[in-house]
Amino acid sequence: MLTAEQAASWARIKSFSASDIDCTTAVVLKILDHKCKMESIHMNAVIAIYDVIKTQAGERLDANTHQLIEAARTQADDMSPGIHQLRVKVESLIEKPIMKAYKKMLRDELLG
Repeated sequence: MLTAEQAASWARIKSFSASDIDCTTAVVLKILDHKCKMESIHMNAVIAIYDVIKTQAGERLDANTHQLIEAARTQADDMSPGIHQLRVKVESLIEKPIMKAYKKMLRDELLG
């Protein structure tokens, strides 16, 4: 069974492209928006990966995106509307073939 620590360890040695950073961020937004269909163990793995790579530069997403994610993860206030709007925007910025390739890489290298 894959643990969050195993996923984080993998992320520490993996070389992520700027596009991979954006894709990881998009998946985290989908998780926070409660629209992700992954198993919870895989969602926890992606969150752990995000925690390792969130300070790395993405291709299209900036610090504001990461600040909103951090606020949604730490504040008791319901941030669902803002997270939902951001998720939809981010998903429109990432081309489907890029996201598919990212998810395939995760499955092949980590999630199984």
